[in-house]
Amino acid sequence: MNPASLRWKIAALVTLAATVVAAVVGLLVHRATWQRALDLGESRAEVALDRSLAGGTDVVSVGSLPDALAAQVRPGGGRVVWYGLDHRDEPWVWAVQPRGGQAVSVQISMGSDLLGLHALDRDMIKAALLALAGVVPLSMLAAELPNRRLRRMARVARRIADGDLAARTDARGRDEIAEIGAGLNSMAAGLQRRLLAEQRFTADVAHDLRTPLMGLLTAGQLLPEGEATDLVRDRIGVLRGLVDDLLEISHLDAPGGEPDLQPVPLAGLVRESLRRVDVSAELRADEDTTAVTDARRLERIVANLLLNARTHGAAPITITVRPGRIVIRDHGPGLPPDLLTLLNEGEAQRFRTGRAERGGGHGLGLTIVLGHARVIGATLRFANPADGGASVTVTLPDR
Repeated sequence: MNPASLRWKIAALVTLAATVVAAVVGLLVHRATWQRALDLGESRAEVALDRSLAGGTDVVSVGSLPDALAAQVRPGGGRVVWYGLDHRDEPWVWAVQPRGGQAVSVQISMGSDLLGLHALDRDMIKAALLALAGVVPLSMLAAELPNRRLRRMARVARRIADGDLAARTDARGRDEIAEIGAGLNSMAAGLQRRLLAEQRFTADVAHDLRTPLMGLLTAGQLLPEGEATDLVRDRIGVLRGLVDDLLEISHLDAPGGEPDLQPVPLAGLVRESLRRVDVSAELRADEDTTAVTDARRLERIVANLLLNARTHGAAPITITVRPGRIVIRDHGPGLPPDLLTLLNEGEAQRFRTGRAERGGGHGLGLTIVLGHARVIGATLRFANPADGGASVTVTLPDR
């Protein structure tokens, strides 16, 4: 039960509106009933006064009348009809006709009318409470249907945020909620089209670059040995790594990627990654630690994180291997706060290198890391330790 939910807010609003309506109607009924009772009382008083005038009875002194009534009686003036309380605080209607220095006065009791009005007020309050007791549950039931539709849309929106761009919601109807659902579906379709276009672009660029790249590799091997040749070959190697990264990203984006799960010795896998990327690091490992995972993808994650630590961090680099967990730590300047938040949310911006002269960011390496981690079900936690540097914790799922 969430008091802040839309269902409760609608129920509270309906209850408030019903209460206001009941109060206004009750006030109008109260005033109309009392006015009618007064009119009847005044008519009865005037009829009684006419009988007294004809019979010459009910003659009183003006001073014996209530002060407020006596103030209205003028010698030789017309009759006065007045409502008020007597000395016992009982309600009466007086009809007075001045006659010489005295007056003919009759009075009609309004006590029974007033008691009936109070009983009517109590009955209206009871009826209003009974009506509210029925209106509140009915309003909550009526609000549940749109509330349920909104919850379904929220679930679809979360699926889209998690990468399921094929998720759609039911947008049938002509109300505002259906309009929101149609907008959500349109947004998801647009994102899906843009992502597919990006995937095709990435794959096309990588494939189109491979042919001239192979020619460059062959030409580089034919160049005479020398400092300039070494520089050319090094740049060709960097370009080849970039093309390979683009191809790998296009494969990660393609649907249907399934991990090849098998028992993997984590310490041996980390040593192989260190040897392949040629990064100097201190390894602290439990030698008998194994995990059921995809060895190729996990090795790619570790290798890219090591290259990132060497390129953007500083020595010493340490790797700690524990059951189900690998922690890579450097002692460089650390990660920018905005990038740290982005990475911990599982997002990466492509085609940015992480170098200040190229606009900041983190290049393709971490994009590949996040993609492989998603496939094998691993979670990544990026942090800036208090004593400096950056750390990445790779946590593998229990299988």
